[in-house]
Amino acid sequence: MTDDDPYLWLEEVTGETALDWVRARNAETVAELTGAPRFAGLRDEVREVLDAEDRIPYVRRRGEHLYNFWQDAQHPRGLWRRTTLESYRSAEPEWEVVLDVDALAAAEGESWVWQGATVLRPGYHRALVELSRGGADAAVVREFDLVALSFVEDGFSLPEAKSQVGWIDEDRVYVGTDFGEGSLTTSGYPRVAKEWRRGTPLAEATTVFEGKPDDVSAGAFHDPTKGFERDFVYRSLDFYRREKYLRTADGLVRVDVPEDAETSVHREWLLVSIRSEWTVGKVTHPAGSLLAARFDDFLAGRRELDVLFSPDEHTSLAYHTWTRNHLVVATLVDVKSRFEVLTPGPSGWTRAPLAGAPEVGAADVLDTSPDLDDEYLLNASGYTQPATLYRGEIGGGVEVLKRAPAFFDAEGLEVAQHFATSEDGTRIPYFVVRRPDADGPTMLYGYGGFEVSLTPSYSGVIGRGWLARGGTYVVANIRGGGEYGPTWHSSVLREQRLRVYEDFAAVARDLVARGITRPERLAIHGGSNGGLLMGVMLTRYPELFGAIVCQVPLLDMRRYHRLLAGASWMAEYGDPDEPADWEFLREYSPYQNVRSGQQYPPTFILTSTRDDRVHPGHARKMVARLRELGYDVRYYENIEGGHGGAADNEQLAFKWGLVFEFLWERFS
Repeated sequence: MTDDDPYLWLEEVTGETALDWVRARNAETVAELTGAPRFAGLRDEVREVLDAEDRIPYVRRRGEHLYNFWQDAQHPRGLWRRTTLESYRSAEPEWEVVLDVDALAAAEGESWVWQGATVLRPGYHRALVELSRGGADAAVVREFDLVALSFVEDGFSLPEAKSQVGWIDEDRVYVGTDFGEGSLTTSGYPRVAKEWRRGTPLAEATTVFEGKPDDVSAGAFHDPTKGFERDFVYRSLDFYRREKYLRTADGLVRVDVPEDAETSVHREWLLVSIRSEWTVGKVTHPAGSLLAARFDDFLAGRRELDVLFSPDEHTSLAYHTWTRNHLVVATLVDVKSRFEVLTPGPSGWTRAPLAGAPEVGAADVLDTSPDLDDEYLLNASGYTQPATLYRGEIGGGVEVLKRAPAFFDAEGLEVAQHFATSEDGTRIPYFVVRRPDADGPTMLYGYGGFEVSLTPSYSGVIGRGWLARGGTYVVANIRGGGEYGPTWHSSVLREQRLRVYEDFAAVARDLVARGITRPERLAIHGGSNGGLLMGVMLTRYPELFGAIVCQVPLLDMRRYHRLLAGASWMAEYGDPDEPADWEFLREYSPYQNVRSGQQYPPTFILTSTRDDRVHPGHARKMVARLRELGYDVRYYENIEGGHGGAADNEQLAFKWGLVFEFLWERFS
């Protein structure tokens, strides 16, 4: 396959010619969208939501402390801080600052963005802190002392890379990073896992496992659970297939499950979540099942499996998480959250509802303490219900820890679930949030990929910027997501991808058929894989929409696998270098399907220079092509922000202000 792309020069991320083009497009967009008084109001209202002092400070328990990462107007890059449960219960917790990222950035002259921290178990006195420049996936790693509250001099440290690092014990870590030539996969992730001992150069770390160059990644990790200490290595063959091995003194022992199954180990238990049918003995378990076995017995060859969950037409497994003695199983019933507690015992597994779990649209178990006790933290909200954070103990009580404020007036708003019928007859659910007498425009959001489920949760940003101003908000649960289990996703991979776009178009048509909106009053919005969805809607179904917002998108499916992390997604989309794959990719690849003389709706494409996951060249080239043909398109590229598109709340509020102003200007 040859490249005859006149805009390849826009793939030079920091090339001066390309950046001059970006600056010119940014200036045009900013001049167009920020001049009206409404923009400042939109931006400021979003900023108030993002910086609100009374929003919930979500926490994770690490030993005796609850840790929180907090950003506001005074701390745009954020504070990593901690408190105790007793203090957290109060209206004004006493926070101890662990790390001030703004102060660190100022002292070091770097645009640091917090990427998280891995805390040593079971002592909880050291952490491996990850910081990125401008919000990219690539990050530096530094060891931090959680007693002295300072970085450890001559501690574990890694330069900027897409690294994988985790504790073995206080003096050893597993590390995968850019060790030099041949150490990364074609997707740009670590291929080699090493054991690195404190006080020794990284170059002397011992290799414990190697994947293959065409794998997505390979790595190693340690389970420090007392009495059940184990070490594992793995190779991710593609985005959905993995081999996992127990690392023993005698060598590696394969955890012999299907490659597309997900496994986890807790104490004596192995859990297996299967993406496709699995026949064990005379029993065939359907895709989407959750199975359990005793880990040592399974590795020894025994195949007695307990069925912990089996899907049906309406119910799918969302995830599962352990407390010390119990397993919490989260499911979706027609995209609404439900929870069950399973407890292993001498006579098998017992079941009970999770006490106190609210009946709202979306809820998530945010944290448990499987080393310590049976505590769980659960967050629940709905499209019109602000979040409530609960703390419970299985077998004990449930308390409300925090309630989020209402950021918009939801009185009179109604939430309804409808089903559209796609071209192949599949029923596609979607949620509509509106006032019954609404006559404003409609914004339809979708994603449709990578088994990501869109559940009905609260958004102060959407509420203020759209619903409170009379708009209708719609979320489509199209195939490609995980709302109905793995087959909802796997049925539209690769050559079946057009089904995703047919689903979204079906929802758009159903909204019109029900009288909820009209095509000229219907906007659509999506990012990343959802940005690809937007590009396909633009080029295949332009007559259905009045405006399109497309963020951090994939758009050039001929070259996506050659750009940054793109090679890791070939299991989702296909390999453009294979002629048979390119035949189905070229049917919908937006960049290759832009045509002259079409009635494309006004379009706004946004991305980030520092996005090192989805290359900004996708967005740049699409805009250049649309401009060449005279279409109504504008562009904004934030310099920072990585794949999230913004590095702090100021940037995020500005971006949302541009998006909302673009839409309201179209529909005024």
